Amino acid sequence: MPSAPAKAPLLERAAPARALISRLLDNLERVIRGKREALELVLCSVAAGGHVLLEDVPGTGKTTLAKALALSIGGTFKRVQFTPDLLPTDIVGSSIFNPQDGGFHFRQGPLFANVLIADEINRASPRTQSALLEGLSEGQVTVDGQTHVLAPPFLCIATQNPVEFHGTYPLPEASLDRFAVQLSLGYPPDDEERALLVTRSGAPPRVEAVCGVEEVEGLQRRVEEVVLEESVADYLLRIVKATREHASIRLGVSTRGALLFGRMARARALMQGRDYVLPEDLKALAVPVLAHRLVLDTRARYAGADKRALMKELTGTVPVPR
Repeated sequence: MPSAPAKAPLLERAAPARALISRLLDNLERVIRGKREALELVLCSVAAGGHVLLEDVPGTGKTTLAKALALSIGGTFKRVQFTPDLLPTDIVGSSIFNPQDGGFHFRQGPLFANVLIADEINRASPRTQSALLEGLSEGQVTVDGQTHVLAPPFLCIATQNPVEFHGTYPLPEASLDRFAVQLSLGYPPDDEERALLVTRSGAPPRVEAVCGVEEVEGLQRRVEEVVLEESVADYLLRIVKATREHASIRLGVSTRGALLFGRMARARALMQGRDYVLPEDLKALAVPVLAHRLVLDTRARYAGADKRALMKELTGTVPVPR
């Protein structure tokens, strides 16, 4: 009986994954210019199966990014504008009575999409915000006792405005912990913004699909195969433990946060063409992946301590494995 063919090394099998990420990145840069580092973090979240929280001023391309990503992967796109009167059923869907057969039928809400943008998420009530939690964590929603699975891949890009505080409900720690990364696009560089003014003829650049959702699912499976060696895993845990023991931090990184940190590091390694995680992957991701999970104590908060600066400082104090 002939033996089964040997499985190709991961590094060889990872080459198509890296090429896919490169195509997606080039495609997104057609509409979001001068923000390669931020786009790499977004695609890292896609590969890791995580979600993105964008905290930015209006008009910097947050919705454009989400639409371009959905088009690039050939997936469905939905947008929800969060307002104080928004209800949970407006997001997850509801059961509608059908008089023809006398039964209730579930009508899907906008959460059932490959890419969902939750615009100004902090304007909705905590009750409505919590409707997202099951979908973000488990890829499913429960309505009237029935579980409905979200079609993979599912990515939520939530936005919040840092300069408007009237009529907002800050995201609680449980919600923040569901997001793999928090970042800001910010304004484009001067030369890119000038180019937009000069070359823009009205319609934005057309974005076409460079892959299908099945390829994105395959990319996520490849990420799970990337090796996280024990010494690097210990380094990750030392960074996490440092957040839990710091005097200015009341609540450090959770176990969920540590797991997401590891998955994001695996995704970054794959993007770099490696089949193993290096300490530099963890150092590069520590601030965008971990800073928003920290809860500062009262004294540090009123002293104006910055979470991102504190996270960067903490990472620099943890010895790197050799």
